Amino acid sequence: MNRKLLFTSFTTWLPHQKSNSSDDLLQEISDLHPQYSFLRQLPVDIELASKSATSKIVELQPDIIICCGMAQSRSQLTIEAKASSKDEWLNTRVNLHQLIAGINGIEISYDAGKFVCEGLYYSILKYLQNSQLSSHCIFVHIPILGQNNLAEIKKSFLTVVQRLTIV
Repeated sequence: MNRKLLFTSFTTWLPHQKSNSSDDLLQEISDLHPQYSFLRQLPVDIELASKSATSKIVELQPDIIICCGMAQSRSQLTIEAKASSKDEWLNTRVNLHQLIAGINGIEISYDAGKFVCEGLYYSILKYLQNSQLSSHCIFVHIPILGQNNLAEIKKSFLTVVQRLTIV
């Protein structure tokens, strides 16, 4: 079954950042899988990023949405279980424990960071809920990438993507 996938990433937000690891990883993935759809280098602004992503979801009607953001302080991939806005929490409908079972270098996070990453994730989960769309959405935080971790992170990420396509 061919499933439509949409990936998102952000641009940088601090002057010293040469790139955003979420976007760097998606560049690697887009080279390998041009059949997927990408919305890369979203602005680091919750409202603008959310509007862009929602418009793309309306246009593409993807089965799976994989949002990605950079987590400078983390050393491995983390998949966010939930996102909040004010006092409301929304959970992904994906069974994350099943999704990551047996994959090295990945864990579930319950703290999406209270920044643009969580804002985008919450906005998309809320949109999917309100629209009653059956699309699945996850948010993956990507650590800083380098020669010592890129191959493992890419392999783990692609394993998650492959498993999502058979959900």
